[in-house]
Amino acid sequence: MKDKNIKKVVLAYSGGLDTSIIVKWLQDNYKCEVITYTADLGQKGEIESAKKKAEELGVKQIYLDNLKEEFTKDFIFPMLRANTLYEEQYLLGTAIARPLISKKLIEVAKECSADAISHGATGKGNDQVRFELSAYALNPDIKIIAPWREWDLNSRDKLLSYAALNKIPIEMDKKNTPPYSMDANLLHISYEGKVLEDPWCSPPEDMWRWTNSPQNAPDVAEELELEFFEGDPIALNGKKMSPANLLESLNDIGAKNAIGRLDIIENRYVGMKSRGCYETPGGTIILQARRAIESVTLDREVAHLKTELMPKYANMIYNGFWWSPERENLQKFIDSTQKTVNGFVRLSLYKGNITIEGRKSENNSLYNSNLATFDDDHGAYDHKDAQGFIALNALRLKNTTKK
Repeated sequence: MKDKNIKKVVLAYSGGLDTSIIVKWLQDNYKCEVITYTADLGQKGEIESAKKKAEELGVKQIYLDNLKEEFTKDFIFPMLRANTLYEEQYLLGTAIARPLISKKLIEVAKECSADAISHGATGKGNDQVRFELSAYALNPDIKIIAPWREWDLNSRDKLLSYAALNKIPIEMDKKNTPPYSMDANLLHISYEGKVLEDPWCSPPEDMWRWTNSPQNAPDVAEELELEFFEGDPIALNGKKMSPANLLESLNDIGAKNAIGRLDIIENRYVGMKSRGCYETPGGTIILQARRAIESVTLDREVAHLKTELMPKYANMIYNGFWWSPERENLQKFIDSTQKTVNGFVRLSLYKGNITIEGRKSENNSLYNSNLATFDDDHGAYDHKDAQGFIALNALRLKNTTKK
Protein backbone atom coordinates (compact mmCIF):
# COMPACT_ATOMS: atom_id res chain seq x y z
CA MET A 1 0.00 0.00 0.00
CA LYS A 2 1.41 3.38 -1.03
CA ASP A 3 2.30 5.88 1.67
CA LYS A 4 0.46 9.08 0.73
CA ASN A 5 2.69 11.11 3.03
CA ILE A 6 5.73 10.61 0.81
CA LYS A 7 6.36 13.91 -0.97
CA LYS A 8 10.05 13.70 -1.80
CA VAL A 9 12.12 10.64 -2.81
CA VAL A 10 15.86 10.20 -3.46
CA LEU A 11 16.40 7.68 -6.27
CA ALA A 12 19.63 5.81 -6.98
CA TYR A 13 19.77 6.76 -10.65
CA SER A 14 22.00 5.18 -13.28
CA GLY A 15 20.44 6.68 -16.39
CA GLY A 16 19.58 3.20 -17.64
CA LEU A 17 16.18 1.95 -18.76
CA ASP A 18 14.91 0.73 -15.37
CA THR A 19 15.78 3.79 -13.30
CA SER A 20 14.61 6.18 -16.04
CA ILE A 21 11.24 4.44 -16.00
CA ILE A 22 11.22 4.61 -12.19
CA VAL A 23 11.55 8.41 -12.27
CA LYS A 24 8.35 8.67 -14.30
CA TRP A 25 6.61 5.93 -12.33
CA LEU A 26 7.34 7.61 -8.99
CA GLN A 27 6.11 10.93 -10.32
CA ASP A 28 2.88 9.35 -11.58
CA ASN A 29 2.15 6.91 -8.76
CA TYR A 30 3.38 8.77 -5.69
CA LYS A 31 2.82 12.31 -7.02
CA CYS A 32 6.14 13.13 -5.41
CA GLU A 33 9.25 15.10 -6.23
CA VAL A 34 12.07 12.85 -7.39
CA ILE A 35 15.67 13.70 -6.57
CA THR A 36 18.19 11.65 -8.55
CA TYR A 37 21.50 10.54 -7.10
CA THR A 38 24.15 9.26 -9.50
CA ALA A 39 27.50 8.05 -8.15
CA ASP A 40 30.55 8.14 -10.38
CA LEU A 41 32.19 4.86 -9.42
CA GLY A 42 34.27 4.69 -12.59
CA GLN A 43 31.58 3.44 -14.97
CA LYS A 44 32.92 5.59 -17.83
CA GLY A 45 30.85 7.97 -19.91
CA GLU A 46 27.53 7.34 -18.18
CA ILE A 47 27.55 10.20 -15.68
CA GLU A 48 26.88 13.20 -17.89
CA SER A 49 24.35 11.25 -19.95
CA ALA A 50 22.56 10.34 -16.70
CA LYS A 51 22.30 14.03 -15.82
CA LYS A 52 20.88 14.89 -19.24
CA LYS A 53 18.32 12.06 -19.05
CA ALA A 54 17.22 13.15 -15.58
CA GLU A 55 16.73 16.71 -16.79
CA GLU A 56 14.63 15.46 -19.71
CA LEU A 57 12.44 13.59 -17.21
CA GLY A 58 11.74 16.82 -15.34
CA VAL A 59 14.03 16.23 -12.36
CA LYS A 60 14.98 19.49 -10.65
CA GLN A 61 17.47 18.28 -8.03
CA ILE A 62 20.23 16.16 -9.55
CA TYR A 63 23.18 14.90 -7.51
CA LEU A 64 26.35 13.72 -9.26
CA ASP A 65 29.14 12.49 -6.99
CA ASN A 66 32.67 11.46 -7.95
CA LEU A 67 33.25 8.61 -5.51
CA LYS A 68 36.04 6.78 -7.34
CA GLU A 69 38.73 7.35 -4.71
CA GLU A 70 36.43 6.67 -1.75
CA PHE A 71 35.07 3.58 -3.46
CA THR A 72 38.52 2.16 -4.15
CA LYS A 73 40.21 3.13 -0.88
CA ASP A 74 37.41 2.39 1.60
CA PHE A 75 35.53 -0.46 -0.07
CA ILE A 76 37.44 -2.28 -2.85
CA PHE A 77 40.86 -2.39 -1.18
CA PRO A 78 39.57 -3.51 2.26
CA MET A 79 37.63 -6.27 0.52
CA LEU A 80 40.68 -7.35 -1.49
CA ARG A 81 42.78 -7.57 1.69
CA ALA A 82 40.79 -10.72 2.43
CA ASN A 83 41.51 -12.09 -1.09
CA THR A 84 37.74 -12.18 -1.39
CA LEU A 85 35.98 -14.41 -3.91
CA TYR A 86 32.33 -15.40 -3.70
CA GLU A 87 31.93 -19.11 -4.46
CA GLU A 88 35.67 -19.17 -5.25
CA GLN A 89 35.22 -17.15 -8.44
CA TYR A 90 33.34 -13.85 -8.25
CA LEU A 91 35.20 -10.68 -7.20
CA LEU A 92 31.98 -9.02 -5.95
CA GLY A 93 32.14 -5.98 -8.23
CA THR A 94 28.42 -5.24 -7.95
CA ALA A 95 27.98 -6.21 -4.30
CA ILE A 96 30.80 -4.00 -2.99
CA ALA A 97 29.32 -0.87 -4.60
CA ARG A 98 25.90 -1.11 -2.96
CA PRO A 99 26.82 -0.19 0.64
CA LEU A 100 28.53 3.00 -0.54
CA ILE A 101 25.57 4.05 -2.71
CA SER A 102 23.16 3.33 0.15
CA LYS A 103 25.29 5.43 2.48
CA LYS A 104 25.11 8.37 0.06
CA LEU A 105 21.36 7.96 -0.47
CA ILE A 106 20.84 8.22 3.29
CA GLU A 107 23.05 11.33 3.45
CA VAL A 108 21.23 13.05 0.56
CA ALA A 109 17.83 12.14 2.00
CA LYS A 110 18.82 13.80 5.27
CA GLU A 111 20.22 16.86 3.50
CA CYS A 112 17.08 17.31 1.36
CA SER A 113 14.59 16.33 4.06
CA ALA A 114 13.34 13.56 1.77
CA ASP A 115 10.70 11.15 3.01
CA ALA A 116 12.11 8.03 1.34
CA ILE A 117 14.78 6.54 -0.87
CA SER A 118 14.27 4.30 -3.91
CA HIS A 119 16.28 1.96 -6.11
CA GLY A 120 15.92 0.01 -9.35
CA ALA A 121 16.83 -3.45 -8.11
CA THR A 122 14.45 -6.20 -9.18
CA GLY A 123 12.50 -8.43 -6.82
CA LYS A 124 14.51 -11.41 -8.07
CA GLY A 125 17.94 -9.98 -7.42
CA ASN A 126 20.47 -9.58 -4.66
CA ASP A 127 20.76 -5.80 -5.02
CA GLN A 128 17.41 -5.09 -3.38
CA VAL A 129 18.71 -6.89 -0.30
CA ARG A 130 22.07 -5.12 -0.37
CA PHE A 131 20.59 -1.65 -0.84
CA GLU A 132 17.96 -2.04 1.83
CA LEU A 133 19.98 -3.85 4.50
CA SER A 134 22.64 -1.15 4.15
CA ALA A 135 20.06 1.63 4.35
CA TYR A 136 18.38 0.20 7.44
CA ALA A 137 21.76 -0.34 9.13
CA LEU A 138 22.55 3.36 8.62
CA ASN A 139 19.04 4.73 9.29
CA PRO A 140 16.57 2.28 10.87
CA ASP A 141 13.67 4.68 10.29
CA ILE A 142 14.20 5.29 6.56
CA LYS A 143 11.33 4.52 4.18
CA ILE A 144 12.24 2.59 1.04
CA ILE A 145 10.30 2.33 -2.21
CA ALA A 146 11.16 -0.73 -4.31
CA PRO A 147 9.15 -0.30 -7.55
CA TRP A 148 9.86 -3.83 -8.77
CA ARG A 149 7.94 -5.13 -5.77
CA GLU A 150 4.99 -2.82 -6.44
CA TRP A 151 4.42 -2.35 -10.16
CA ASP A 152 3.15 -4.75 -12.82
CA LEU A 153 6.00 -4.02 -15.25
CA ASN A 154 7.41 -7.46 -14.59
CA SER A 155 9.08 -8.18 -17.93
CA ARG A 156 11.49 -6.52 -20.35
CA ASP A 157 8.73 -6.14 -22.94
CA LYS A 158 6.44 -4.35 -20.49
CA LEU A 159 9.25 -2.00 -19.50
CA LEU A 160 9.95 -1.18 -23.15
CA SER A 161 6.25 -0.57 -23.82
CA TYR A 162 6.00 1.75 -20.80
CA ALA A 163 9.12 3.62 -21.95
CA ALA A 164 7.74 4.03 -25.47
CA LEU A 165 4.35 5.20 -24.15
CA ASN A 166 6.01 7.83 -21.98
CA LYS A 167 8.63 8.81 -24.59
CA ILE A 168 11.53 7.67 -22.40
CA PRO A 169 14.65 7.18 -24.58
CA ILE A 170 15.82 3.55 -24.87
CA GLU A 171 19.48 2.77 -25.41
CA MET A 172 20.05 0.14 -28.11
CA ASP A 173 23.05 -2.07 -28.76
CA LYS A 174 24.82 -2.47 -32.10
CA LYS A 175 22.11 -4.86 -33.29
CA ASN A 176 19.41 -2.28 -32.47
CA THR A 177 18.09 -4.34 -29.57
CA PRO A 178 17.95 -3.35 -25.88
CA PRO A 179 21.27 -4.05 -24.13
CA TYR A 180 22.02 -6.65 -21.51
CA SER A 181 21.21 -5.87 -17.90
CA MET A 182 24.55 -4.36 -16.92
CA ASP A 183 26.32 -2.85 -13.94
CA ALA A 184 29.65 -1.06 -14.24
CA ASN A 185 32.10 0.55 -11.86
CA LEU A 186 35.86 0.86 -11.42
CA LEU A 187 36.16 -2.77 -10.32
CA HIS A 188 34.07 -4.49 -12.99
CA ILE A 189 31.32 -4.59 -15.58
CA SER A 190 28.64 -7.28 -15.46
CA TYR A 191 26.11 -8.70 -17.92
CA GLU A 192 22.87 -10.59 -17.36
CA GLY A 193 19.79 -11.49 -19.40
CA LYS A 194 19.09 -12.12 -23.10
CA VAL A 195 20.99 -15.13 -24.50
CA LEU A 196 22.84 -15.55 -21.17
CA GLU A 197 19.65 -16.92 -19.62
CA ASP A 198 20.45 -20.19 -21.40
CA PRO A 199 23.47 -21.54 -19.48
CA TRP A 200 24.45 -23.70 -22.47
CA CYS A 201 24.91 -20.71 -24.81
CA SER A 202 28.31 -19.08 -25.09
CA PRO A 203 28.46 -15.34 -24.43
CA PRO A 204 28.64 -13.50 -27.78
CA GLU A 205 32.04 -11.94 -28.37
CA ASP A 206 30.46 -8.56 -29.11
CA MET A 207 28.91 -8.54 -25.61
CA TRP A 208 32.25 -7.93 -23.89
CA ARG A 209 32.91 -4.18 -23.65
CA TRP A 210 36.23 -3.91 -21.82
CA THR A 211 38.57 -6.79 -22.53
CA ASN A 212 40.21 -8.26 -25.58
CA SER A 213 39.58 -11.92 -26.23
CA PRO A 214 42.68 -14.10 -25.70
CA GLN A 215 42.80 -14.60 -29.47
CA ASN A 216 42.98 -10.84 -30.07
CA ALA A 217 45.32 -10.01 -27.18
CA PRO A 218 48.95 -9.07 -27.92
CA ASP A 219 51.29 -11.89 -28.91
CA VAL A 220 53.99 -10.65 -26.52
CA ALA A 221 53.70 -10.90 -22.73
CA GLU A 222 53.53 -7.65 -20.77
CA GLU A 223 55.49 -7.43 -17.52
CA LEU A 224 54.63 -5.16 -14.63
CA GLU A 225 55.62 -4.57 -11.03
CA LEU A 226 53.31 -3.75 -8.13
CA GLU A 227 54.40 -2.35 -4.78
CA PHE A 228 52.33 -3.12 -1.68
CA PHE A 229 52.07 -1.33 1.65
CA GLU A 230 50.08 -2.95 4.45
CA GLY A 231 48.27 -5.14 1.95
CA ASP A 232 47.23 -2.45 -0.53
CA PRO A 233 48.88 -1.71 -3.90
CA ILE A 234 50.45 1.75 -3.87
CA ALA A 235 52.66 1.87 -6.97
CA LEU A 236 52.71 0.48 -10.51
CA ASN A 237 56.05 0.07 -12.27
CA GLY A 238 57.71 2.32 -9.72
CA LYS A 239 55.14 5.12 -9.98
CA LYS A 240 53.13 5.97 -6.86
CA MET A 241 49.42 6.37 -7.63
CA SER A 242 46.16 7.04 -5.83
CA PRO A 243 44.01 3.94 -5.28
CA ALA A 244 41.52 4.79 -8.06
CA ASN A 245 44.20 5.79 -10.58
CA LEU A 246 46.16 2.62 -9.90
CA LEU A 247 43.11 0.41 -10.37
CA GLU A 248 42.14 2.29 -13.52
CA SER A 249 45.63 1.76 -14.96
CA LEU A 250 45.53 -1.95 -14.14
CA ASN A 251 42.11 -2.17 -15.80
CA ASP A 252 43.58 -0.79 -19.02
CA ILE A 253 46.62 -3.09 -18.93
CA GLY A 254 44.57 -6.13 -17.97
CA ALA A 255 41.87 -5.49 -20.58
CA LYS A 256 44.47 -5.24 -23.34
CA ASN A 257 45.87 -8.64 -22.30
CA ALA A 258 42.48 -10.40 -21.96
CA ILE A 259 42.60 -10.58 -18.16
CA GLY A 260 39.52 -10.93 -15.98
CA ARG A 261 36.68 -12.46 -17.99
CA LEU A 262 34.32 -14.69 -16.02
CA ASP A 263 31.14 -16.61 -16.90
CA ILE A 264 29.47 -18.27 -13.90
CA ILE A 265 26.25 -19.65 -12.49
CA GLU A 266 26.00 -18.15 -9.02
CA ASN A 267 23.71 -18.85 -6.09
CA ARG A 268 21.73 -15.71 -5.30
CA TYR A 269 20.84 -14.89 -1.71
CA VAL A 270 17.16 -14.77 -2.67
CA GLY A 271 17.23 -18.48 -3.45
CA MET A 272 17.76 -19.00 -7.17
CA LYS A 273 20.65 -19.71 -9.47
CA SER A 274 21.57 -16.98 -11.92
CA ARG A 275 24.08 -16.61 -14.70
CA GLY A 276 26.38 -13.63 -14.77
CA CYS A 277 29.28 -12.65 -17.00
CA TYR A 278 31.92 -10.31 -15.61
CA GLU A 279 35.02 -8.41 -16.66
CA THR A 280 37.29 -7.56 -13.72
CA PRO A 281 40.77 -7.00 -15.19
CA GLY A 282 42.47 -4.81 -12.56
CA GLY A 283 40.96 -6.61 -9.59
CA THR A 284 42.06 -9.97 -10.96
CA ILE A 285 45.64 -8.73 -11.25
CA ILE A 286 45.63 -7.31 -7.71
CA LEU A 287 44.22 -10.54 -6.28
CA GLN A 288 46.99 -12.66 -7.81
CA ALA A 289 49.70 -10.18 -6.79
CA ARG A 290 48.35 -9.95 -3.24
CA ARG A 291 48.49 -13.71 -2.82
CA ALA A 292 52.09 -13.62 -3.98
CA ILE A 293 53.24 -10.95 -1.51
CA GLU A 294 51.33 -12.63 1.32
CA SER A 295 53.11 -15.91 0.54
CA VAL A 296 56.42 -14.42 1.75
CA THR A 297 55.16 -12.07 4.48
CA LEU A 298 52.39 -13.91 6.36
CA ASP A 299 52.86 -16.58 9.00
CA ARG A 300 51.54 -19.94 7.83
CA GLU A 301 48.74 -20.30 10.39
CA VAL A 302 47.64 -16.68 10.00
CA ALA A 303 47.50 -17.14 6.22
CA HIS A 304 45.54 -20.39 6.57
CA LEU A 305 43.09 -18.82 9.03
CA LYS A 306 42.52 -15.91 6.64
CA THR A 307 41.84 -18.39 3.85
CA GLU A 308 39.34 -20.32 6.00
CA LEU A 309 37.49 -17.13 6.98
CA MET A 310 37.39 -15.67 3.48
CA PRO A 311 34.24 -17.52 2.29
CA LYS A 312 32.30 -16.20 5.32
CA TYR A 313 33.55 -12.69 4.63
CA ALA A 314 32.62 -13.01 0.94
CA ASN A 315 29.12 -14.20 1.86
CA MET A 316 28.65 -11.19 4.12
CA ILE A 317 29.40 -8.80 1.27
CA TYR A 318 27.47 -10.75 -1.35
CA ASN A 319 24.42 -10.96 0.90
CA GLY A 320 24.42 -7.27 1.84
CA PHE A 321 25.93 -7.25 5.32
CA TRP A 322 28.77 -4.76 4.77
CA TRP A 323 27.55 -2.53 7.61
CA SER A 324 26.98 -5.45 9.98
CA PRO A 325 28.95 -5.81 13.25
CA GLU A 326 30.24 -9.23 12.17
CA ARG A 327 31.75 -7.85 8.94
CA GLU A 328 33.27 -4.88 10.75
CA ASN A 329 34.84 -7.09 13.39
CA LEU A 330 36.16 -9.57 10.84
CA GLN A 331 37.61 -6.61 8.92
CA LYS A 332 39.60 -5.61 12.01
CA PHE A 333 41.20 -9.05 12.11
CA ILE A 334 41.94 -9.02 8.38
CA ASP A 335 43.46 -5.54 8.56
CA SER A 336 45.62 -6.53 11.54
CA THR A 337 47.21 -9.30 9.45
CA GLN A 338 48.25 -6.84 6.76
CA LYS A 339 50.73 -4.71 8.72
CA THR A 340 53.62 -6.82 7.43
CA VAL A 341 52.29 -7.30 3.88
CA ASN A 342 54.80 -4.93 2.33
CA GLY A 343 56.97 -5.44 -0.73
CA PHE A 344 57.04 -5.96 -4.46
CA VAL A 345 55.56 -8.43 -6.94
CA ARG A 346 56.57 -8.92 -10.58
CA LEU A 347 53.94 -10.34 -12.95
CA SER A 348 53.60 -11.09 -16.63
CA LEU A 349 50.29 -10.99 -18.51
CA TYR A 350 49.73 -13.04 -21.64
CA LYS A 351 46.48 -13.84 -23.42
CA GLY A 352 44.30 -14.10 -20.33
CA ASN A 353 46.94 -15.62 -18.05
CA ILE A 354 48.75 -14.05 -15.10
CA THR A 355 52.15 -15.45 -14.14
CA ILE A 356 53.95 -14.43 -10.96
CA GLU A 357 57.58 -13.85 -11.91
CA GLY A 358 58.92 -12.77 -8.51
CA ARG A 359 58.09 -11.47 -5.06
CA LYS A 360 60.20 -9.79 -2.38
CA SER A 361 59.90 -7.87 0.90
CA GLU A 362 62.94 -6.04 2.25
CA ASN A 363 61.84 -5.87 5.89
CA ASN A 364 58.97 -8.33 6.33
CA SER A 365 59.90 -11.48 4.42
CA LEU A 366 59.58 -14.73 6.36
CA TYR A 367 61.27 -16.66 3.56
CA ASN A 368 64.65 -17.95 4.76
CA SER A 369 66.85 -19.21 1.95
CA ASN A 370 69.22 -20.83 4.44
CA LEU A 371 66.38 -23.05 5.65
CA ALA A 372 64.94 -23.73 2.20
CA THR A 373 68.16 -24.45 0.31
CA PHE A 374 69.10 -27.89 -1.00
CA ASP A 375 72.75 -26.87 -0.67
CA ASP A 376 74.79 -26.67 2.53
CA ASP A 377 72.77 -24.60 5.02
CA HIS A 378 75.71 -24.30 7.44
CA GLY A 379 73.76 -25.81 10.31
CA ALA A 380 70.58 -23.77 9.97
CA TYR A 381 68.47 -26.94 9.98
CA ASP A 382 69.22 -30.37 11.45
CA HIS A 383 67.62 -33.03 9.23
CA LYS A 384 67.44 -35.37 12.21
CA ASP A 385 64.83 -33.06 13.80
CA ALA A 386 62.29 -34.31 11.29
CA GLN A 387 62.43 -37.79 12.83
CA GLY A 388 60.77 -36.73 16.09
CA PHE A 389 58.21 -34.60 14.22
CA ILE A 390 57.22 -37.57 12.08
CA ALA A 391 57.17 -39.97 15.04
CA LEU A 392 54.76 -37.77 17.00
CA ASN A 393 52.39 -37.36 14.06
CA ALA A 394 52.59 -41.04 13.14
CA LEU A 395 51.66 -42.21 16.64
CA ARG A 396 47.92 -41.71 16.10
CA LEU A 397 48.00 -43.33 12.66
CA LYS A 398 49.89 -46.37 13.93
CA ASN A 399 47.46 -46.76 16.79
CA THR A 400 44.34 -46.61 14.60
CA THR A 401 45.64 -49.29 12.22
CA LYS A 402 46.55 -51.87 14.89
CA LYS A 403 44.61 -55.13 14.64
